Amino acid sequence: MTPARHHLVWDWNGTLLNDLDLVVRATNTAFASAGGPAVTADEHRIRFRRPIADYYAEMLGRAVDAEAFGTLDRIFHDAYRAGLTSCALADDATAAIAAWPGSQSLLSMWFHDELVPTVHTYGLTPHFARVDGLRSAVGGGPKAEWLAKHLAELGLSGSEVVLIGDSVDDADAALSVGARCVLYTGGLTHPETLRTTPHPVADTLTQAVTLARTLP
Repeated sequence: MTPARHHLVWDWNGTLLNDLDLVVRATNTAFASAGGPAVTADEHRIRFRRPIADYYAEMLGRAVDAEAFGTLDRIFHDAYRAGLTSCALADDATAAIAAWPGSQSLLSMWFHDELVPTVHTYGLTPHFARVDGLRSAVGGGPKAEWLAKHLAELGLSGSEVVLIGDSVDDADAALSVGARCVLYTGGLTHPETLRTTPHPVADTLTQAVTLARTLP
């Protein structure tokens, strides 16, 4: 039976794609370029937030203006691209996708022109009505405006949608359009942080889909 909210929007980084270790390595490459500290995976999961420039400023101990962030963002993404082939999907990603009875799409804050062929490489493209990534040269901002555009292209209202993601920003984006959200603890945000929100939290993607199917 199709759930009351029949469309599921998946996040990519840290949700379907298990790239935490690569994100931390690439972040440390960016920090090192600016004389900053190295962070552990746990530290990153606790402190990371959007706008990413605010996170960088906290870790570097100084203001990060648009020019400085652009440089750090470029260094991060160069390091990320270099290691991307080492990343696998989350263990139950394909099972979770198969468990959703309605329509599905994917929205990432990674660059669109790189996201689309990458999703295809993992064999997931046929499952999604639409795949959207960031359509700007520099990212780092909130997801909300991009989710609104994504749903507009699909011809959907937020009341029809559940989003599964791994960050508070995913939850904030869902709320901004009237969608519901299930948060996944296996990604880029510390589980304790996710559990401070009012949203349902799942430790696996299949559990996240089960919860999403029950939301009004």
